[in-house]
Amino acid sequence: MTDVTDGVLHTLFHSAQGGHEQVVLCQDRASGLKAVIALHSTALGPALGGTRFYPYASEDDAVADALNLSRGMSYKNAMAGLRHGGGKAVIIGDPEQIKTEQLLLAYGRAVASLGGRYVTACDVGTYVQDMDVVARACRWTTGRSPEGGGAGDSSVLTAFGVFQGMRASAREKWGESSLRGRTVGISGVGKVGRHLVGHLLEDGADVVVTDVRADAVARITEQHPRVRAVDGTDALVRLAGLDVYAPCALGGALDDATVRDLTAGVVCGAANNQLAHPGVEKDLADRDILYAPDYVVNAGGVMQVADELDGFDFERCRAKAATIYDTTLEIFARAKIDGVPPAAAADRIAELRMAEATGSA
Repeated sequence: MTDVTDGVLHTLFHSAQGGHEQVVLCQDRASGLKAVIALHSTALGPALGGTRFYPYASEDDAVADALNLSRGMSYKNAMAGLRHGGGKAVIIGDPEQIKTEQLLLAYGRAVASLGGRYVTACDVGTYVQDMDVVARACRWTTGRSPEGGGAGDSSVLTAFGVFQGMRASAREKWGESSLRGRTVGISGVGKVGRHLVGHLLEDGADVVVTDVRADAVARITEQHPRVRAVDGTDALVRLAGLDVYAPCALGGALDDATVRDLTAGVVCGAANNQLAHPGVEKDLADRDILYAPDYVVNAGGVMQVADELDGFDFERCRAKAATIYDTTLEIFARAKIDGVPPAAAADRIAELRMAEATGSA
C-alpha cells in the first residue's frame, strides 16, 4: 500500500494546512492547459486570489502550492477587511514556453465554470494583458488593463502597502516610522520589488538588492545608481549592517538556515508564504527579529483588484492600502498582549473574523 501521509490529499483532508472547501483540477489538451484552482474559504464572500503560472517540478508540487497560496489568501482578505474569501489558481508550465491565447481562454472557461465562487487576478507569471484575455471567457476576472475595464497593474499598490508595513515595523523596532538611514535588503526586484525600491529611496533608506535575473538587477541599478547589488540571497541575508530584509520573490524564503544567518532586525516583504514551515515564526522571535506577517503587508494588490469589482478609484484604494500601517501596528500590539509571535497574532485575528462570518465563533 502506498504511504500517502505526505501527499497532497493528506494535506487537504487531515493537515492543519488543509481544510479547503473545493479543489478543482483543470485540463484542456488542445491548448496544453493544466491548472489547479483551490478555494480555501468563501466564508466572507467569493474567493479572490491570483493566477500563478510556473514550471513546477511535479503536479503534486503545483497542487501543494495552490493549497498553501489559497489558504494564505483567506487570511490576507480577512485581515484586509474585504468581503472575499481565499482562493488561488496555478497553471503548470513555463509561461515563456507554453502561454498562448488559446490556453488563457481555456483557463478562463475553467474559472467561469465555478459560477463566481472564485474571482481571479494576476500573480507570478501572469500579467494585465493575460487577464484581458482571460476576461473574454470569464467575467469573474480582475487585474485587467484600464482599456479592458480594469485597474491595471496591482503591483504598484502592493509595493505601497509593503512600504507602509515596513514603516510600522520601523516604528515598533526603533521608535520612528521612517527608514531614513536604515539599510534595506530586497530579494526579488520584479513586479513589486522594483516599486518598493522607489518608496525606500524617497524615504532616505540605503537599498541593497538581489534577483535571480541579472537583467532585473541591472534595470534597478541603472535607474537608481544609489542602489547596491549583491550576488544572491545568501549574501544579502548575511550582509553586515542590514536592518530590514524584504523577501519579494517566491515563498519559503524564511527557512532554518536563513533565520540562523540573518543579520537584519526586521523582516518585511511582499512574497507570499514566507515561513518555510511552522515554528519559523518562533525562531525569528527568539532571535529578536521582528516579523511583519506577509499576508498583512502585501495586501495592497488584493485591495486594488477587489475595488475593481465595484468600479476602480485609485485614490480610494491607495487610502485603503495606507491602513496597512495601522493594521501592522495592531498586530504587533496584539502579539505583545497574547505573548505570541506576530504571525500567530495575525492568524488569530483572521480566524476569528472568518469564524464570526460563519457563526462558528
